[in-house]
Amino acid sequence: MRRHYLIERASPDDLAAVVGRLCGLHAQVMSSVDLALSARIDGLEKEAVAEALWRRRTLVKMWAMRATLHVLPAANLGTWIAGLGIWKPGGWPLKNPEAGPLSRFIDRALRGKILTRTQLAAAVTKLGATPEMVEGMLGSWGGYLKQASFSGYLCFAPNDKQEARFTHPATWLRKPPVRLDHDKAFDLFTTRYLGTYGPATARDLGHWWGINQGAAKRRLAAVGDMTTEVTIEGERYLMLTTDVAALASTKPVNVVRLLPAFDQWVVCASRRVPALLDPKYRQRIYRLQGWVSPVLLVNGHMAGVWKHEHKGRTVSVEISLFAKLPRWTRTQIATEAERLAAFVGGDLKLKIL
Repeated sequence: MRRHYLIERASPDDLAAVVGRLCGLHAQVMSSVDLALSARIDGLEKEAVAEALWRRRTLVKMWAMRATLHVLPAANLGTWIAGLGIWKPGGWPLKNPEAGPLSRFIDRALRGKILTRTQLAAAVTKLGATPEMVEGMLGSWGGYLKQASFSGYLCFAPNDKQEARFTHPATWLRKPPVRLDHDKAFDLFTTRYLGTYGPATARDLGHWWGINQGAAKRRLAAVGDMTTEVTIEGERYLMLTTDVAALASTKPVNVVRLLPAFDQWVVCASRRVPALLDPKYRQRIYRLQGWVSPVLLVNGHMAGVWKHEHKGRTVSVEISLFAKLPRWTRTQIATEAERLAAFVGGDLKLKIL
């Protein structure tokens, strides 16, 4: 929790650093990015993420790990793009052979431009894209656009009202992304992942990035000289050797946090560890179609789910507990709910079930 800024919170000036520590933020729902950072940063303004994305350009939105939308730090975007290069054409998520040639058309079309999806379709058609390629990139879930993102040819630009727009990272960023070798980049992110989410298993690493367990084992073996195997409740995990002493000396702290939908703590948690989540409640959090519920976190344990609604001046927060909690949690739950309501911009109405 400390490594996630969930005990001592960061300051607003650390926004990009927090995103970097968390290895990016899942951005399928942008309001969840705001709330995830608010949970970790004291005094965060509601428009801070939008300002970092569209004005300061210290963050970038693109398709990345698990072939899903993420917000990533701009400072080392080239390294992220290089890491995404470990996916090979023909395998998931690069199964369609037309997406590769289309991505090269997108590379040319977006340099120096900001285009809507429809405008981009027209631009690549002029460059020689086939009707099948264009149809694939017009799909609502990103379709063929994803491979262009993985290749470093596409990122998001500010919307035109409600319509998404895209540009080229080399155009959007003040300094063009500098890329590393694919394997060196992925080794770097393996160690960063372990530094934030470890102790972890190959299954955990594979789930985070979107690679199979065999590939994840090979990636962990590649950084084996920097890791130590630890046993937790009879199960074997890996962590960075440099973190072992800090883990051994860590003292428990009573702390409650409200984490939003798709929060990185929840997305990347080892899902088979009862200390993190009682298995009988797994489907309450990891739901159908990839939805990840907002979570009440108590001392690192997922102790319930919650939802909120903003109407007028009222922010209604409803928390459903999985089991009875210690009395000390009551005050902290109320404090966290008040903090959430203040960030959203209203007066709290709290209900605990």
